[in-house]
Amino acid sequence: MGPGPPAGGSGAPRRGLSLAARLSYAVGHFLNDLCASMWFTYLLLYLHSVRAYSSRGAGLLLLLGQVADGLCTPLVGYEADRAAGRCARCGPRKSWHLVGTICVLLSFPFIFSPCLGCGATTPEWAALLYYGPFVVIFQFGWAATQIAHLSLIPELITNDHEKVELTALRYAFTVVANITVYGAAWLLLRLQGSSPTEPTQGVSDQLGAQDVPVFRNLSLLVVGIGAVFSLLFHLGTREGRRPQPQEPDEYSPLLTPAQPLLLWKHWLWEPAFYQVGLLYMSTRLIVNLSQTYIAMYLTYSLHLPKMFIATIPLVMYISGFFSSFLMKPINKCIGRNLTYFMGLLVVLAFAAWVALADQLGVAVYVAAILLGTGCATILVTSLAMTADLIGPHTHSGAFVYGAMSFSDKVANGLAVMAIQSLHPCPSDLCCGACVGFYHWVMVAVTGGVGMAATLFLCSLLLWPIRLRSWDPAAHT
Repeated sequence: MGPGPPAGGSGAPRRGLSLAARLSYAVGHFLNDLCASMWFTYLLLYLHSVRAYSSRGAGLLLLLGQVADGLCTPLVGYEADRAAGRCARCGPRKSWHLVGTICVLLSFPFIFSPCLGCGATTPEWAALLYYGPFVVIFQFGWAATQIAHLSLIPELITNDHEKVELTALRYAFTVVANITVYGAAWLLLRLQGSSPTEPTQGVSDQLGAQDVPVFRNLSLLVVGIGAVFSLLFHLGTREGRRPQPQEPDEYSPLLTPAQPLLLWKHWLWEPAFYQVGLLYMSTRLIVNLSQTYIAMYLTYSLHLPKMFIATIPLVMYISGFFSSFLMKPINKCIGRNLTYFMGLLVVLAFAAWVALADQLGVAVYVAAILLGTGCATILVTSLAMTADLIGPHTHSGAFVYGAMSFSDKVANGLAVMAIQSLHPCPSDLCCGACVGFYHWVMVAVTGGVGMAATLFLCSLLLWPIRLRSWDPAAHT
């Protein structure tokens, strides 16, 4: 067989979407983004500083969630590709999206609420066992929603630059979701601080058991808002039926009956699959780990008041929101690889600044802008590269996204567990050693992983994204 069609699908006719259809698609991941913002930014802080669990116990719970998510994503991707739509308006991907949404709505509030039936003498392992099933159900639902939503991009859009535009619009709502979470957290902390219940004593400026209602109310607010946007997605996005493999697709004329479809197992023989996968994994490590440890860095290394765990991430994502609108013209002007490299340079500049400065003062806001802009750039571009890799092979696109997500979720979980295991303080509470520990954690997760991402990007410069010649009969 000859080589497969170009991954970008630039030769395919334009399949336009109305503004309403683009917006309804873009909000389909809003619930996931709201929950992910709380999960990565506040889970460790909530378990360690509010619930007073050990650093290893908190890391183990996050690792459980990441492994559960990682195992579910390729399975969901495979099933979503294999399933046949039951109706023209709700195909296999939207069906999985609906199942995932229900699981998230029913499980997430329990993770950030006190353990039912637990008392002061309840051992930590019993409380972690209580949270475990809710974490697994939540991560299964999150994975199902994410893979179903991502795999719709190549089916809705075939033009290269429109893929970037749709991905950027999707990321813009991701940023809006994060802004919503951090804005709500700031408001709830502010309301707690002005509560008339303790007029003389006030409320502690540091996190503690008194902040349990803040995180509980925030989780309830998250699922309430997310449910509304998920409903808008299902009402406004039409998946339709996938054409049968034996019939030519008028939007993908390069796929003819004489050319076999690229099945999930054939992707495992494609070098570009691993190139893009490693780049996507390192991108997610930078974005997720920096989001996970920024609150710990602000609290224990910079000794900032607890209000900053809302305001600094808010600044990060506002800068990411505005930079996401520049992704389409920049990608069109200089290409995917250079756009990604520009984002990496901004992330590395942040890492160098943190490494050289023990105290940032008001400059912490400028550093937050750098990190937010860099993370937005590399994340949007890496997602667009994944869509390029899939190209017209949308029938197995969910598996590709599932495999990419599997690697990033497991890598994130293992990285967090490794960092938590290196925690220098012997007790459950942080000591003086935490100051330098979280300082260098932020440097490592941005600068160290950023250097690894640079190496993976170089491989794409030497060997661009392209499906090599393959003979399906040789890989059966």
